[in-house]
Amino acid sequence: MSNSVKIKRGDTVVITTGKDKDKKGKVLVVDRKKNRVIVEGQNMITKHVKANQQGQQSGLVKKEAPIHISNVMYLHKGKPTRIGYTVEQKEVNGKMVNIKHRVAKSTGDQID
Repeated sequence: MSNSVKIKRGDTVVITTGKDKDKKGKVLVVDRKKNRVIVEGQNMITKHVKANQQGQQSGLVKKEAPIHISNVMYLHKGKPTRIGYTVEQKEVNGKMVNIKHRVAKSTGDQID
């Protein structure tokens, strides 16, 4: 199982499968261990909440549920694209250092 998660917090993604197919949103949380992301305003579930303290309200709460990372694609210039990496070698303080950059596979543009 590969743990190379190419989606980061703050990326804009489009959901490719499920009830929210073709909807866009911003990534709020990335769970690298479970390979899941939470997308803002998408994959909403209703959770029954019980009041734990005297002043707390009980009832139904709508919240975002995690989506598997394979079911979202990065949005680059409004179009879904896969993400790759390029490695650049730089000399820092007399040492050669590898620097990885994310690249949109459809255009070849550097993302960050």
